[in-house]
Amino acid sequence: MPSASLVPSPTIDLGFAKGKNVSAKIAQAADSAHPEGSIISPATRATLNFQYASLRNINHCPTGMYITPSAESILVWDAVLFVHKGYYQDSVLKFTVTFPNDYPERTPTVQFLTDIFHPLVDSRTGAYSLAPRFRPWRSKEHQIHHILHFIKSTFKEPTLDKLHEEDVLNKEAFNDHDPLYVSIHVAYSYRDNRTSFATLAKQSAELSQSPSALYDTSGSKKNHSLQFTPLKPNEVDEVLGALSFHTEYSK
Repeated sequence: MPSASLVPSPTIDLGFAKGKNVSAKIAQAADSAHPEGSIISPATRATLNFQYASLRNINHCPTGMYITPSAESILVWDAVLFVHKGYYQDSVLKFTVTFPNDYPERTPTVQFLTDIFHPLVDSRTGAYSLAPRFRPWRSKEHQIHHILHFIKSTFKEPTLDKLHEEDVLNKEAFNDHDPLYVSIHVAYSYRDNRTSFATLAKQSAELSQSPSALYDTSGSKKNHSLQFTPLKPNEVDEVLGALSFHTEYSK
């Protein structure tokens, strides 16, 4: 179960460049967004505090998503998304949102820590492309709840249908144009072979629930605020009983 304090919202249930170097630039931006000794402006701190508090508002925090500022920095927020429907049904996906120290003037960056076969997620770095929805980034209009809702929507078919090749970071998952590649390999892309894509998405969902994915505390996952721990059968019953009690009490 997650150990960190979560956003108590009634809605939750429990300007990028184009080209082949996009994912590297996103990953680099995430690593350098909060360099050692950087100063967070009072305006940025106030904006982040306000936008985090606003996640309590109805429909601001997406259903099935938990998010909390990390212990290391207010500029890094740790999140988990539970996907309930679609190709990625039953996925448990950890990711981080990293804000630049002049936010909201510049776009935050998103990185998935859970391996996932998805057109917008770089398979090597976990970098996630916000370009389809936030290019250009409008600092006076866009807020964190817009980003969170977009992230959730990209695991659903309507948003996947609207993606363009220049925005994706995993070309293999989106559209295999190379005839030689397709002739030698089985096409798994969303555009070319929906059945094979669905199979790989389902496999990704299953792997996201594996002990190695849920409980791994190596590398960047070690500092993720939302940690899962295995429970014994009697502990599971206690948790379910507590959840049932709170559900009945809240009616």
